[in-house]
Amino acid sequence: MNGIKIRGTGRCVPEHIVTNDDMAKIVETNDEWITTRTGIQHRHHCTTESHTFLCVNAAKSALEKAGVTPDEIGACIVATVTGDNIVPSAACMLQKELGLPENIPCFDLNAACTGFLFALHTMECLLNASPRKFGLVVGAEVLSRTINWADRGTCILFGDGAGAAVVECREGWPSISAVMGSRGDDELLRLPGIETGERGFISMEGTKVFKFAVEAVPACMDAVLKKTGKTVEDVDFFVFHQANARIIDLAVRKYHIPPEKYYKNISEYGNTAAASIPLVLSELQDQGRIGPGSRMLVVGFGGGLTWGSALIEFA
Repeated sequence: MNGIKIRGTGRCVPEHIVTNDDMAKIVETNDEWITTRTGIQHRHHCTTESHTFLCVNAAKSALEKAGVTPDEIGACIVATVTGDNIVPSAACMLQKELGLPENIPCFDLNAACTGFLFALHTMECLLNASPRKFGLVVGAEVLSRTINWADRGTCILFGDGAGAAVVECREGWPSISAVMGSRGDDELLRLPGIETGERGFISMEGTKVFKFAVEAVPACMDAVLKKTGKTVEDVDFFVFHQANARIIDLAVRKYHIPPEKYYKNISEYGNTAAASIPLVLSELQDQGRIGPGSRMLVVGFGGGLTWGSALIEFA
């Protein structure tokens, strides 16, 4: 199978910023408590912006940086659990707004915080069967819609945003060697569906999810390194899902990753679920810290339960 590489990235976040001091006015908490336990200081929440607005602006930026036009796109996947609609999908609305070809698959993918990784692997498979060799992958969430403002354990965590990547499939390029897994669990992390009789709020067993994450991250990293025959030293940058700063710190210490090889933006955005990883990629590209030839080990984990990792390169 021919592999894919990233050609360009983009992002979009709402203008409204909610600080830890703002959260302290809603629930019994304070800046120090939130920062020391999560690493979060701010999060962006939508006011007038829609999910589609975030997707469109992130995607336009990615297309521009990639030097790719909408008519060259062979498939579009939006990883999300919080689209404006169930039907039509966020990806179909993105097709309309961008003027993507009508004879291509456009669909949403739900794997919670691992969604962007699942979507990248799916896109690699789709482009191998498509005459068009560019794909658009977006991770986007408006999690502020799902927050229970009376639940101190979850309301402080989540933010809104979108990140996008344009990928290219070419003969001779290595596969991203994705390693993914799933284990059905509707107790540790849950967002009920419509008309189920439950309030549409995120609920989470924080301590148990933390334990799951600190086991899943190294397992994913080890699996990808083994699959690709690479070592930690062969990786230019490590991109972690931004769920909790302490989870990232544990992985960094375990693998002795130097500061110049990893990045945390959770202090600014909080946990943006499927948008988390592409937001990091977009910021790193804009900062010039990753670019042509960069090799990145990307790790995600989330509700489902789901987990995954891949070795991704920039074209």
